[in-house]
Amino acid sequence: MAVSRIHRLPPELANQIAAGEVVERPASVVKELVENAVDAGATRIAVVVEFGGKKLISVEDDGMGMSVEDARLALERHATSKIREAGDLAAILTLGFRGEALPSIASVSKFRLRSREKGALSGTEIRIDAGVQVSDREVGAPEGTLIEVADLFYNLPARRKFLKADTAETAQVSRLVTQMALGYPEVGFTLTSRNRVLIEAPPAGSSEERFYQIYGDRPDLVPVSKQAAGMRVSGFAAALAEQGPVRGPQHVFVNRRLVKDRTIAHAIQQAYSVATIKERSPEVHLFLEVPPDRVDVNVHPTKAEVRFLDQGLVHEILRRALVDSLGQGSAPELVLRPGVPAQESGAAAVPWSFEAPSTPGVGQGTLTARPEVEGALAHAIAEGIPAQWPAGQAGQGGPVDPRMGIVPGHESVAALIKPMTPLGQFRNTFIIAVDDEGVAIIDQHVAHERILFEQIAERLTTGRVEVQALLTPVVLELTSGEHQTLLSHVDELRRVGFEFEDFGGNSLHVSAVPALLDWNKCEAVLRAVATDLDGLSPGAGVDVALRQMAATMACHAAVKANDPLTREKMQYLLDELRRTSHSSVCPHGRPVVLRLTRREIERNFDRV
Repeated sequence: MAVSRIHRLPPELANQIAAGEVVERPASVVKELVENAVDAGATRIAVVVEFGGKKLISVEDDGMGMSVEDARLALERHATSKIREAGDLAAILTLGFRGEALPSIASVSKFRLRSREKGALSGTEIRIDAGVQVSDREVGAPEGTLIEVADLFYNLPARRKFLKADTAETAQVSRLVTQMALGYPEVGFTLTSRNRVLIEAPPAGSSEERFYQIYGDRPDLVPVSKQAAGMRVSGFAAALAEQGPVRGPQHVFVNRRLVKDRTIAHAIQQAYSVATIKERSPEVHLFLEVPPDRVDVNVHPTKAEVRFLDQGLVHEILRRALVDSLGQGSAPELVLRPGVPAQESGAAAVPWSFEAPSTPGVGQGTLTARPEVEGALAHAIAEGIPAQWPAGQAGQGGPVDPRMGIVPGHESVAALIKPMTPLGQFRNTFIIAVDDEGVAIIDQHVAHERILFEQIAERLTTGRVEVQALLTPVVLELTSGEHQTLLSHVDELRRVGFEFEDFGGNSLHVSAVPALLDWNKCEAVLRAVATDLDGLSPGAGVDVALRQMAATMACHAAVKANDPLTREKMQYLLDELRRTSHSSVCPHGRPVVLRLTRREIERNFDRV
């Protein structure tokens, strides 16, 4: 008779295997126990850890508690109060639902459960050691549930040795409790480690109040709010500040469940890429409310991942919510009228000038032009195509779009969207300007770069890039890598305004360039673009590549440091900067402005 090679695993071993999926470290235990407490209707949850949770984890709540029968059943695998039939999986409304956490945790620790149901005269205490029940008795206890997990993984030394240092494990628990507190502001949370209170957040009346409890005043974050297609997005996100880290914590909740999702992560990245091509992982605290039947949470053993039924819709709503909060907007147009050009002493005449508004805070002015150029400028406005700065002037080649106004934005960019009056230049590199709030120092190159980047990017998306045919085509000698990269992206580069063909060897025959650029700069731009596109397969990442090209073109076309500017050109830059969607940083992430507020000035002169 053949001996069977397949056999059933003992329950204790099966639980330990299941624990490997659910319980990775002390923070995993805290997560499961706190989620159970929230599902039980707790209003206060107290977490205690010792030695990073390796020696002890205690989670006590004032929820509904459990009867004797429920307490016993809760420690059996696949026993839960959250769902009853397969149809319930289609719209899960609780954090837990699998019925695996408690038996899995109990199988790898010295476990104690004490619970008293609301209204009951006494409670129940059950002790389990490595999956084996040690005692089950009636005890006196407050209403609610207490679970203690001692000596985690003591019976699995191979797992225990992979735990981090006590401080690292405590930090993970602290991060987890912080996240849960953000998701459930109506619940009070405390976290204590070795008699030291790390987190104390009493029940709050709103998400904003809870956020302030945990993080205090955060002027570097902007509020996010959008509602569309039955979904709602709210929370806070990192502003496009002049200084600050490019990486930060990303807390994303879907129906109050903390998740990690590629769709959401990509939407966040896309929203910030509108403002800058600089790679960053910004700090966000976002809450998505999605109809339960439009999201599947039964994807991962730890319930950390979700699957959306309308993945593209979620992506677009979240992306637009962030873009709006970061400062997107439009601007009104101005009406041209004939006039006499303003001139600076010693400066060449220019065919246009801007008269600053007489009333501070008014976002309009009057653009005056000589009669012979008025028609061209009016046509530029009508077509949405910028005219050019006149030849022979500093900043030659930069576009002049006569439209201007105030971008409806947020306080994070308010410092740059108010009317500013230029006083002059410092070392022909920085514009010194004033408004009713104080003094601003603007880097003229990065300011112009931001303006041009948004104009170019807009034209790339609408397909309205002006092309300048070269009377005498130019032959460029490139490296082999540059040559192959540019040829493999000929279609994308044609969208930008470059027209060229292979000329043998490593040469390119260039017949047209973007009208925005001085053709003398096109070789440098094409070499830079080749670097941007290196490694991208043809047709792949086209949007990213186009934005890289827009940033490169803007950088080469913008005025440079040490370029003297007339007052009119300084005013133009300041007014156009107000029209941009993201005026605080250039496309490469460099700061545009340094501010000295009126209050700071008065304080330094003891006038406060």
